Amino acid sequence: MADSIQQAKEVLRIEAESILQLIDRIGPDFSRAVELIHQARGRVIVTGIGKSGLVGKKIAATLTSTGTPAIFLHPVEGLHGDLGIVTRDDVILGISNSGETSELNTLILNVKDIGLSIIAFTGNMDSTLARSSDVAIDVSVAQEACPFGLVPTSSTTATLAMGDALAVALVKKMEFTERDFYKFHPGGYLGQRLMARVKDVMIAGESMPAIHSGAPALAAIDEMDEKNLGFVFITDSERHLLGILTDGDLRRHTRRGVSFTAAVVDELMTRSPKTIDPDTSLAHTIEIMQKDEITTLATIDGEGRLEGYIHLHDILGRGGTIKISVPR
Repeated sequence: MADSIQQAKEVLRIEAESILQLIDRIGPDFSRAVELIHQARGRVIVTGIGKSGLVGKKIAATLTSTGTPAIFLHPVEGLHGDLGIVTRDDVILGISNSGETSELNTLILNVKDIGLSIIAFTGNMDSTLARSSDVAIDVSVAQEACPFGLVPTSSTTATLAMGDALAVALVKKMEFTERDFYKFHPGGYLGQRLMARVKDVMIAGESMPAIHSGAPALAAIDEMDEKNLGFVFITDSERHLLGILTDGDLRRHTRRGVSFTAAVVDELMTRSPKTIDPDTSLAHTIEIMQKDEITTLATIDGEGRLEGYIHLHDILGRGGTIKISVPR
């Protein structure tokens, strides 16, 4: 059993190093590949055979789910009629570790005649595929993780990681948002959460850290400790929201030499804290949190009374099972 454990660890080490070695290869060619895809009016046609083809299918799926339309085209099927799905507006992403897969290179020659831009992921920068492409990305590895050095292991892992890097770079380029994500993932767990509303996951009632205006600062600190949260809301006697006091506020006042023994919360709190309507979608809530660089928002009713709060963790899953309110 010890031998198996050691071998497994060695496989993971080799594959991890194969990915890390890709970092220094990210440069102008990678940027050009991103630009070619971003400027294309069509889709990314991902193609490859064998293990490269299987990796290509995953890359196509990742691109599509993150806002870059992509499909997988098997080279053999492409040479027997399926090439008809390719248009001048598309970009080809060809994948081959050796760069000498005959069916793939034959397909590449045919799509060049159509006038498409061609991007290659290959472990051989002197190969036919690399020379035939407009942009060639080096995904070579020092060794495969299998003991014979033959089974595609490290090479497919590295190619898959480079595909993820390409997809995420395009996410940033296209300003793809969480709202876009849930549109493309309505059946997934995160997609369903993002389609829900603030009121479906917000924390309310006794679990909510709140204290009345005029209370001693030490009482606010006790409330934060009791609720095990880094903030407390300040309200009037009718629960109208007046402010928020955070652990960050406490640190800043400490540096200024403020005595918490004599202070009241009104002297320390941030007035008019940011709030959100309970009917706001979680997807839009995340966008607001990112824009304002905050992780907590108070929810109030139409008269400004505190109803609850929502934290980023509650959006991502801490809140447990939620009721899904699908927007119409």
